[in-house]
Amino acid sequence: MNQVNYVTKETFDQMQAELQHMKGVLRPAASKAIGEAREKGDLKENAEYDAAKEAQGLLEAKIKQLEGVIATAKIVDESAIDTSKVSILTKVTLTNIDTKKEVTYQIVSEKEADLKLKKISASSPIGSGLLGKAVGEIAEIKVPAGMIKFKIEKITA
Repeated sequence: MNQVNYVTKETFDQMQAELQHMKGVLRPAASKAIGEAREKGDLKENAEYDAAKEAQGLLEAKIKQLEGVIATAKIVDESAIDTSKVSILTKVTLTNIDTKKEVTYQIVSEKEADLKLKKISASSPIGSGLLGKAVGEIAEIKVPAGMIKFKIEKITA
C-alpha cells in the first residue's frame, strides 16, 4: 500500500477526526460490549459474545485501514494547482466525442470520490485516463463498456 493518497486539508482533518472517534469512543464501547457479553455465561454458546468480538474485529480493521490512508496522505494546496494539464484536484470539462455530451468532473483521491458530486477518483479508469492531458487533447479511455473518447475542453482549479 505504498500509493500516495492526495487529499485536501479538509479531508485530512475529517479522516483524523474519524480515527480519533473510532479509537476514543467506538473502541472502548466495543470492549465494554464484550465484557458485558462475557458476564452472561458460557462463552461457547454465547452468540452475543461472538457478535461483540466480531464487531470489535471489524472496528480494528477499519482503524488499521484508516491509519494506513492517513500515513500515506499528501495534503494538496488547492491554491497551487497547475491548470495547464489535468491533475489531482483540478476540475475538467469534457465532451464525449460520440454523444457530444459535455460534463465536468473534479479529479480527487479515492477517499473523496463521489459521483453524485461529480468527483471522480484519480485511480478510476476515467480519472487515470485524463491525468496529464491538456486542453484540446483527446483522451481515449478503456472502460468496462468499451472505449470512450473525451475531448478536454477546460481545466480549472
